[in-house]
Amino acid sequence: MRRGTVAWAGSGAAGTPCAGDAVVIRRGEPWGEAGPAPDGLVVVEGDVAARRVVEEARRAGEPIPPLGLAGGDLARTLGARGGADRFAGGELVQAPVDLGSVLVDGRQHWFVAHLVVRGSWWRGRIVAAMNAEFLGAWDVAPRGHPNDGRLDVLDVDAALGLGDRLKARRRLPAGTHVPHPRIRQSRVTAVQVDLDRPTAVWLDGERLGEARRLSIRVEPDALVCAV
Repeated sequence: MRRGTVAWAGSGAAGTPCAGDAVVIRRGEPWGEAGPAPDGLVVVEGDVAARRVVEEARRAGEPIPPLGLAGGDLARTLGARGGADRFAGGELVQAPVDLGSVLVDGRQHWFVAHLVVRGSWWRGRIVAAMNAEFLGAWDVAPRGHPNDGRLDVLDVDAALGLGDRLKARRRLPAGTHVPHPRIRQSRVTAVQVDLDRPTAVWLDGERLGEARRLSIRVEPDALVCAV
């Protein structure tokens, strides 16, 4: 997609991908364009509905249609305002967006906003792979960008104590939960997660099931999203 006059103004600077990557987006750089709704636009209420459209298209071997994001964490990351009525007419902002891909114990799935592996929030290991900046009310990936060819990964050590988990949880709405020696943060194109025991996997806020091995990667420029 041709970049236009819409600038990314996230709360932190995006990292610089390595040479040869498909996308290089930095804070303040033009990204996306304003215009009428693209042909074939599918309006979805949130991240789960968007993921279902993606999965249906991928499993059918068809192109993913442009998505109109009426709500959800990815929509918030893109600066969406209002509800589905804004797609009835007038100009929209369209932008290329990356997509998360994951093999869950060998079966392929996708996510548009985030993947979370956890049992309880209060004990055990937690892994979050973020394509969006937000996870509900939490600013989990304040330095991330949904079109930088990277996923922001937070890996919470199982040994992190309850007191420190409470402190991190209080800081999450402001995006100040890291650094901490038992909370590892990385920005990756791909990552392998091996767990000691079967643990629940959540894709875009919907529980998928339990798994012990996940192979996660980013698909740059896989989506066109409008807000």
